[in-house]
Amino acid sequence: MEGGFFRLREKRTNVRTEFVAGATTFLTMAYIIFVNPAILSDAGMDKQALIIVTCIVSAVMTIITGLFTNAPIAMAPGMGLNAFLSYSLVKAGAITWQTALGVVFLSGLLCFLLTLLGLRKRLVEAIPVSLVSAISVGIGLFITFIGLVDMGIVVNNEATLVSAGPLTATVVIGLCGLLVMAFLEIRKIKGALLIGIMFATALGAVFGYVKRPEKILTFSFDISPVAFQLDILGAFKWSLFGSIFTLMFMDMFDSIGTLVACCHEAKMVDQDGKIKGLDRLLAIDGAASMLGAALGTSTITSYIESAAGIEEGGRTGLTSLVTGVCFLAALLFVPIVGIVPKYATAPALVMVGLFMMKEIRRIDFDNLGEALPAFIIIVMTALSYSISTGLAFGFMSFVLIKTVSGSVKEVKPTMWVIAILSLVFLTMDKLPKLVEYLKQLL
Repeated sequence: MEGGFFRLREKRTNVRTEFVAGATTFLTMAYIIFVNPAILSDAGMDKQALIIVTCIVSAVMTIITGLFTNAPIAMAPGMGLNAFLSYSLVKAGAITWQTALGVVFLSGLLCFLLTLLGLRKRLVEAIPVSLVSAISVGIGLFITFIGLVDMGIVVNNEATLVSAGPLTATVVIGLCGLLVMAFLEIRKIKGALLIGIMFATALGAVFGYVKRPEKILTFSFDISPVAFQLDILGAFKWSLFGSIFTLMFMDMFDSIGTLVACCHEAKMVDQDGKIKGLDRLLAIDGAASMLGAALGTSTITSYIESAAGIEEGGRTGLTSLVTGVCFLAALLFVPIVGIVPKYATAPALVMVGLFMMKEIRRIDFDNLGEALPAFIIIVMTALSYSISTGLAFGFMSFVLIKTVSGSVKEVKPTMWVIAILSLVFLTMDKLPKLVEYLKQLL
């Protein structure tokens, strides 16, 4: 195997290093097994089935990535993307989760087709770096807010909209889990989020707030409550086009940013600094979302946690293969995962939000023409409780500011298209009345 399928000698690595790297990547991203079902179950989906599906799609797509690209990249349902499905589409959009899965499928199909046509990178390149970074920061703030609500730290208040909640026993347990995660991250210990979730769950069990699982292991993997339930025809509505478009862009920003960072770290670049096999990686990323939607979960994307395995020396697809096998092994412990309460997974959302906030350093605050739209994206994403709304306001404000300031030449043609689509998205509810008015005039 040293010089075989994975070309270990050529990549200057070995089997032991790749196995350690694969296990490390799994430990750093295993929190998704707990967090993804917790978020998507808010949309009315079956939590037990979601746990199984999360493990399956993460395992299958990570293994496929390793075998077909020989890259140490792991894939799983994306944070922020799952929140978009639950809160922006189902809860705020008043559509069923089946239709929302149809939106995910169509956005994945669009990503896949754009990759085949070579247009995917062009679309991303049309949006300024500051705005791309603001998207990550805005989603991070949004996810943090959700985490604080799930922990009970932030509650509804009729007078002030939100306020600090009472210091209950479960809130204290959640804060203890957050403290453990922060401590372990500071100490650079792998699997900090996973350990923190397990600690908070164990603490809840000790004080009687968590029921004991009926069994430890299971060999029953029923995904029928969510698998193949997507409604693609229901997603073919003009009113959902903006959501498909937004989800497509979110996935593109997430995956390209992750792949660029991880592939450079893994030395997967040629003499010109271009990533080897990027188009193939992007194609698999797009296809992954379609598979995920079919099986019953949100958009699948490349995980930045892959960098943890790369730091351990992972350089080939063998790292991904090991990570995928670990996800398959996790299927056996679904009963344990199923008892994990929200206040135990909520601290992980806060930590993920913190990690995503790092992108704020890439926003050029000295350039008001980009800083203001970036600020609008961040604020509106969190305060409107809608990622798509935050992006739409930000994209429109960027084009408007550049136009009135006399810098219209800095706006790329593709950005104009994005801004127009954003305007259509924000005025979607007014279009029927406008059409009716025009009919009366004619």
